[in-house]
Amino acid sequence: MGCGSGEDPTAVMREFLREAGGCAVIDGGLATELEAHGANLNDPLWSAKCLISSPHLIAKVHLDYLEAGANIIITASYQATIQGFESKGFSREEGEALLQKSVEIAQEARNIFVKASSRKRPILVAASVGSYGAYLADGSEYSGEYGDAVTLETLKDFHRRRLQVLAEAGPDLIAFETIPNKLEAQAYAELLEENDIKIPAWFSFNSKDGVNVVSGDSLLDCASIADSCPKVAAVGINCTPPRFIHALILSARKVTDKPILIYPNSGERYDADKKEWASTGVSDGDFVSYVSTWRQAGASLIGGCCRTTPNTIRAISRALQCS
Repeated sequence: MGCGSGEDPTAVMREFLREAGGCAVIDGGLATELEAHGANLNDPLWSAKCLISSPHLIAKVHLDYLEAGANIIITASYQATIQGFESKGFSREEGEALLQKSVEIAQEARNIFVKASSRKRPILVAASVGSYGAYLADGSEYSGEYGDAVTLETLKDFHRRRLQVLAEAGPDLIAFETIPNKLEAQAYAELLEENDIKIPAWFSFNSKDGVNVVSGDSLLDCASIADSCPKVAAVGINCTPPRFIHALILSARKVTDKPILIYPNSGERYDADKKEWASTGVSDGDFVSYVSTWRQAGASLIGGCCRTTPNTIRAISRALQCS
């Protein structure tokens, strides 16, 4: 799905959606499923730890989501950064190779699924880029509070090489996920332009009140940054309780005509100090009961984030009937 010279990323995304039947299914929680398969993710690298210790589990989870009906699988690179790997004793080159590996695992899982499946549907691989807060592993991706010392240039310097490596690995999309503030959105937009990234991107923000992103910055301002970046093919929300999603879709619609994507969490709250999910979320049935409302409000790419499972995605796929 990479954009050639002169191709509009949004037009490319709209063509993918047309081929998918008008809407597409994004996969669900990666870490949740890795833990269900026995992975211990109590580590600053989180699910990216499995790139080192158990890549076969990542492939298994990708396949589980494809079998559940996903049109888009997101790589295990959310918390994978060159700096994070270096802090674990890996060289810069080894860290870059692990980033590439995250894309290769997803691509291979797709190839296996397509060869085994009699029912053809369009399937994309999205390379995940988590926020600066995800690298810090201190919960600041859920607050957007990085401190005054972290500037636009700080963020651009942090993300630049990682973005280049992931783009060179050849995914279909770059998924900038759980963006907690306007500053980081601006950093991503500038990096996409300055590095002339040819892979279509999406920007996905997180909210805890249904009005603003988690830092308190206006969702309207954040979505406007995404809308004004020609490299961005879709705009939306992830890792946000389902009850807030409808209002957020309507807000985003006010400032962008680009496709809207949403992949909420289960509604549980993450305790950054204890590093655990601290409250009860909605059931798969309750989660899926929202889907038609989200679709009617304008979302055309729908999936799940933390604490959702292949069962959630299977139910979404059935509800949408677009795969």
